Amino acid sequence: MPDTNKEFKSEIACCRDIFEKKTRDYGTSWRVLRLPSLTDQIFIKASRIRSIQESGENRVGDGVEPEFIAMVNYAVIALMQMDLGLDGEQELSLESAMNLYDRHIERATRLMLDKNHDYGEAWRMMRVSSMVDLILMKIRRIKQIEDHQGKTIASEGVEGGYMDIVNYSLFCLIRLSEEEK
Repeated sequence: MPDTNKEFKSEIACCRDIFEKKTRDYGTSWRVLRLPSLTDQIFIKASRIRSIQESGENRVGDGVEPEFIAMVNYAVIALMQMDLGLDGEQELSLESAMNLYDRHIERATRLMLDKNHDYGEAWRMMRVSSMVDLILMKIRRIKQIEDHQGKTIASEGVEGGYMDIVNYSLFCLIRLSEEEK
């Protein structure tokens, strides 16, 4: 029987490794990005995955796995930006950036464990393409909330949307990894 927590941690480790390497290369240049810009970056990645799924053609050559990793990392960056605000320090130390990353990944993991318990691991029966559609829906919801200056009547807001994008992207990475085996 699959161990979701172990698989989740394995995929997180891969995403974290990429985030750390890019932070070593570029510093925290992402600090200039506003939340709508991060939302649009996630949209670009999800749209590319859907295009590849629908057409069966990939002209760039990179597979979809790096796009899911990027969506995890952009969504975590968005959560970090929500904490830090745009007026804060622009260049963070590697240690500070990684501590923030770990804190937000841990929150998303706790949410996944709670939802996974209640939903009985239903995601394992879902198609990766369906999860991509759900990610695209979450992005549209986030964009609507952003366009309304964050005001909501009955929804959880952008933070929950970003955390769901992290979790769905990680589920997709797990599913793709299972398909490779």
